[in-house]
Amino acid sequence: MWGGVMAWRRGLALGRGLALGRGLALGLVAVLLGSCGAAPTDILYRVPEEQPPNTLIGSLASDEGLPDTGHLYKLEVGTPFLRVDGKTGDIYTTEIPIDRETLRDCRNLFEGDKCFLEFEVSITDLIKGQGPRLIEGRIEVQDVNDNTPQFASPILTLSIPENTHIGALFSIPMASDRDSGRNGVAEYSLSAGPDADQLFSLQVAEDTDERLPQLIVMGNLDREQKDSYDLNIRVVDGGVPPRASSALLRVTVTDQNDNAPKFERSHYEGELPENSPLGHSVLQVKANDADMGNNGEIDYSLHQASETVQRLLRIDRSTGIIYVKGLVDREEENFLKFSVVAKDRGPNSKNSKVLVTLNVKDQNDNAPAIEIRGIGLVTHHDGVANISEDMPIGTPVALVQVSDRDEGENAVVTCVVAGDVPFQLRPASESANDRKRKYFLQTTTLLDYERIKDYRIEIVAVDSGNPALSSTNSLKVQVTDMNDNAPVFSPTVFEVEFAEENQPGDKVLDVIATDADSGSNAELTYSIMMDSATKGLFQIDPNTGEVRVRNQLDREHRERYEFHVAASDKGVPSLRGTATVVVKVLDRNDNDPKFMLSGYSFSVLENMPPLSPVGMVTVIDADKGENARVHLSVEPDNGKFIIQNGTGTILSSISFDREKECTYTFRLKAVDAGDPPRSSYVGVTINVLDENDNAPYVTKPSNSTYKYLPPVTAPDTVVEVVEAEDMDTGPNADLLYSITGGNPHGLFHISPTGGEIILAQEFTRKHNGLHRLVVKVSDKGKPPRHTTALVHIFVNETIGNVTLIESLVGHSLYTPLDRDIAGDPNYALAQRSNIVYGSLAGVAGVILVIVAVVVIRHRLQKDTKSGYQAGKKESKDLYAPKQGPKSSKGKKNKKGKAPKPAKPLEEDEEASLQKGLKFNLINDNVNDSPRIHLPLNYPPGSPDLGRHYRSNSPLPSIQLQPQSPSASKKHQAVQELPATNTFVGTGDNTSTGSDQYSDYSYKANLPKYSSKQVGDYFANTTGYNRNIMWTNEVW
Repeated sequence: MWGGVMAWRRGLALGRGLALGRGLALGLVAVLLGSCGAAPTDILYRVPEEQPPNTLIGSLASDEGLPDTGHLYKLEVGTPFLRVDGKTGDIYTTEIPIDRETLRDCRNLFEGDKCFLEFEVSITDLIKGQGPRLIEGRIEVQDVNDNTPQFASPILTLSIPENTHIGALFSIPMASDRDSGRNGVAEYSLSAGPDADQLFSLQVAEDTDERLPQLIVMGNLDREQKDSYDLNIRVVDGGVPPRASSALLRVTVTDQNDNAPKFERSHYEGELPENSPLGHSVLQVKANDADMGNNGEIDYSLHQASETVQRLLRIDRSTGIIYVKGLVDREEENFLKFSVVAKDRGPNSKNSKVLVTLNVKDQNDNAPAIEIRGIGLVTHHDGVANISEDMPIGTPVALVQVSDRDEGENAVVTCVVAGDVPFQLRPASESANDRKRKYFLQTTTLLDYERIKDYRIEIVAVDSGNPALSSTNSLKVQVTDMNDNAPVFSPTVFEVEFAEENQPGDKVLDVIATDADSGSNAELTYSIMMDSATKGLFQIDPNTGEVRVRNQLDREHRERYEFHVAASDKGVPSLRGTATVVVKVLDRNDNDPKFMLSGYSFSVLENMPPLSPVGMVTVIDADKGENARVHLSVEPDNGKFIIQNGTGTILSSISFDREKECTYTFRLKAVDAGDPPRSSYVGVTINVLDENDNAPYVTKPSNSTYKYLPPVTAPDTVVEVVEAEDMDTGPNADLLYSITGGNPHGLFHISPTGGEIILAQEFTRKHNGLHRLVVKVSDKGKPPRHTTALVHIFVNETIGNVTLIESLVGHSLYTPLDRDIAGDPNYALAQRSNIVYGSLAGVAGVILVIVAVVVIRHRLQKDTKSGYQAGKKESKDLYAPKQGPKSSKGKKNKKGKAPKPAKPLEEDEEASLQKGLKFNLINDNVNDSPRIHLPLNYPPGSPDLGRHYRSNSPLPSIQLQPQSPSASKKHQAVQELPATNTFVGTGDNTSTGSDQYSDYSYKANLPKYSSKQVGDYFANTTGYNRNIMWTNEVW
């Protein structure tokens, strides 16, 4: 019984060769074949035989409720009659038609038995990557009327005894039709000529599943009148359209035979052991005939036996024993069905037939059969299965079908995988069919092509027979390489040294990568991963990995290049490995040393001690190593400058004196240590900056001169101009003038920048007399330096006694500067007696000096090497200072300036020096008039005026040794007093002095003054207070 619900999809085929577009709707039945031993998962389709190619039989996707995408359907069993669409699971017919009559399993079917074509389809889920599962099904091949019923022979012979009574029946040999059911034999018809039309007719009897044609005798037969009749019998099947054929039925009239043989059984059944020996008796059929003689003797023969029966069996004509004629194999024919005819030997023989069925009994003569075929995506060729190494565990490699053609216990088979291989068998179907078991041969571990490339799998099957039979089959599984290994560089970092100034296209290095895969998965293509750093500077051979440089490299531009190379295999998808290439550019001596500037100019202060740094140069060499080690030297090497290699510091070997030389120029040479060496030059200029190392010196007026002014001089009159110079430059030579003493009444003021002394107010009577202005001349250096000048102004209506005035001026020179001399007559009266005694003492001193000078000059003429010489200082003079580095600058003659004075001392130094100041009076000419003798020793507090003036006289000057310990070493020379300090009694308004004589020498160009004349000066002075006295008050 059917145990499930049947869903029908029916259609009608109108014959062979119908167009594909007019396809049939085929019935699909999902059934539970419990009684037939089918698994609940079996699928049943129905299709008429002989359908044209590409006729749709059924759709597994829709019928099984599976999606029509993402799955792979593959027909495992059913070829060559079927094909399956891989995506939808639709089952179609092929070019080879399904012929029900030729199918092996449908050849010996009984009437009503169904013909089935089995199929198997594997379904693989491509999305989830799961292994395939197996679907089994059957197709019921429905019979179509594609075969014409045929008689066994085109001429049929039938013997009928004469005098047979009317109505007697005689069996006519049946026609056979390979079709079944209604397409089988449906009816017979008989046609006869005029001579036999009234004698015979046809009757068809039905016996189980057969239609038996019988000839009815309708009239009297007389063999003597006619012994044979030719009739035409026609057979028609029940198909639509019907098929028919005909044969000649020749009726022979014979003598009478009354009884037909009769079998003892209506049906004979027996067992035929397979592999029975030839001549083995199977069974015996026996029939009896009531006639006597020949009419009762029976001959047996096989009736309408198939070719198989005729090949395997024979029957003894006399005994009815059936013998084995050929090799009986149950696996080929497990059931034999045929008829045996018993025919008597009478002249009008009669016959009968009986059905004989033989079951072929199994013997364990077949070892299990192992069939290994591909499944799903795994294909097999010549016993070799290829499986990708990236398949997951449990992936089926093959479908193993184990079957035994025997039956029963002989067909129960056990199947295992032999050996230690990573594969196992798993049942592929839940069908409880012991004769045919299916297994998936699946992986148990992950496969790795790089470790094991192939496996030989041996499958052993053993049946349960006694004795048991076994068989083996093997499958070679080749693991196909997947591109699961990226190329690998060894090492991953390539470092190479490459010299600069190369030629474009020069080889740099070879990079090599390996790939554990094989085939195209291991074929590598090399490339450079471009980036902004290399900018296509390097190129690589895609096949060999040889790296070359496209352009010339310059280490000075860049000494290290780093880029990445890649090796890509040709797998799908392609995998890539990378490595780093580091190119270190080696240096060549291709660059000259280079000074940072095209020329150097340094400014340094004068008076720097030797070996002081005056500047620093920077020289670079774009090369490297020894090629960049630079040696510096001075050219020309005159010993004035040296340079430190390593620091580039220029050192002076001398002490600079701007007033002597303000600019130095030379070249520096830089030579590298390359081979051959390279060099370069740069010019250096050293500008000596001025240092405020010179105090101003007064050129006009001299301390010993005076300016006469009448009392009526109008205010704002320029009384005197103080002129001074400074050997320095810039702010150090900018001078400022100021009156620092001797102006208690504010009668005078001085221009700060021009040195003009201007009368500020009108004179009164009390202002008559000598005024001593202390003028300070300062520069703007830091710290500033200054000198002090004495400007004498004599205010009176007349100047009748010049000697007296000069005496007053001389006394003011050693009057302390903090004491004002400003024309007070009380001062003159108080000092009159002192002046007289001083004059007498002065005259006596002059005489002594003249005598000393005569003696000295006489000695000088004898020995020019002793004593004073013109232009030469007395080195042993007690008052001669130590000479500094500027004692003889060559610049004064060049510039035409007066000799450079020594630096002025501070005020306390001046006070101390004034105490020891002495004057030496030297006659320039023996014929000269006697000079006024001034005291050689100033009293305490007198100004050290010799510190601020220098003489231009060619005669040696008296130099004073400074006593202050704070005096500078360089400036220990005491400023010499110029000859302009000479009092010249000209009687003019302004005293004139010569600049051509040594310090404190007074040239007497006028007639000598006598004591009487000096007295006359005082006696004849009009309006002058004769009682002149030195006081501590303002004079």
